[in-house]
Amino acid sequence: MVEPVERDSRGILHPGEGLRRFELTRFPPSAGVGRFVDRYWLVSWDLTGTYEQHVLAHPVVNVVFEVSGGTVNGVQTERFTRQLSGRGRALGVMFRPGGFRPFLGRALATITDTVHPVVDEFPALHPAEPALVEALRNGTGGAEIAELADDALAGLVPDARHPAEDTIALAELAAKKRDLRRVEDLAALAGTSVRALQRAFHDHVGVGPKWVLRRYRLYDAAERAARAEAVDWAALAVDLGYADQAHLTREFTSVVGEPPARYARRS
Repeated sequence: MVEPVERDSRGILHPGEGLRRFELTRFPPSAGVGRFVDRYWLVSWDLTGTYEQHVLAHPVVNVVFEVSGGTVNGVQTERFTRQLSGRGRALGVMFRPGGFRPFLGRALATITDTVHPVVDEFPALHPAEPALVEALRNGTGGAEIAELADDALAGLVPDARHPAEDTIALAELAAKKRDLRRVEDLAALAGTSVRALQRAFHDHVGVGPKWVLRRYRLYDAAERAARAEAVDWAALAVDLGYADQAHLTREFTSVVGEPPARYARRS
């Protein structure tokens, strides 16, 4: 089930501030496409000035279409900033963790922290790009644009099961199972070795399993900081599996760009 942004804003830093400046709507994929795609998202804005939105990306590939064209965005390991100004819209295809691997045809780590035109890294989808760009330009409704993208992807989904689908399940387990904090534990659940798990994540997801586990812990910390009026940081650190409050503070600050207490005050 695709949750509305009001219930799940993971990855959007200071979501309350950002969602006053842009609108974000999500749409589910069809069942067949959903083997590899998590959701479609449509963001629209109409600003008199400029706004910078900081994002802490999921361990996924996003294929994004704007009026200027389409791009394949590999997993972004660092916080990145998107600048919005004037009026515009963008449609994103958010793949599941590892979901883009069957379409790329090589290790996903080769496009981590990169952005490429659709024609270069997803040429099979390029024929659909003009219609999607035109739909964004002429004000077509979000659900209809998402359906256009889904129809195009439906014809590209492989019939046979891909090895990446096993890794997809493991990466999503890492996201959902909040008490899963160690790579060794994830490997044990998968019935494989740590080295084999690391190779699979490098190939299929684009980042290692440790990075995925840490990213979702940070999401939990940011979400709780944004929601709570008063946070017991020492207790939260223990709850999320950090060694102590100082460990949580160091990691949060290095990735998000500000200490958790300051982030909470701004939220």
